[in-house]
Amino acid sequence: MKKNAFPDTPDGRYFVVRGRLWRKSNPGLDRDKRDALVLELMMARRAVRTAGADPVARADARRRVDKAKIALGERGPVWWLDGDPDYNRHLVKNTAYAEWYAGLGDSERT
Repeated sequence: MKKNAFPDTPDGRYFVVRGRLWRKSNPGLDRDKRDALVLELMMARRAVRTAGADPVARADARRRVDKAKIALGERGPVWWLDGDPDYNRHLVKNTAYAEWYAGLGDSERT
């Protein structure tokens, strides 16, 4: 099995790309629901790309992307229940994950 190219935080809530945290999908989603949402997300992303200069089509496609990402748990309300804050899109060095990330070797960081 291929190792994830981006390190996951120890609690599994985020992955790190170029020093920034990105919220992962809700692991509590059932497989069929998750697969359908990922398919919709991919179609919506293609629609953004093909919208070209049409501002109405582009805005509609971006709304679809946002809706799918919220349903997946990657945006919007957090999917964990312990009250910890959301650090989505934050620089990892400015969060509670800073010490963990600093302890990773260069080959483990992105």
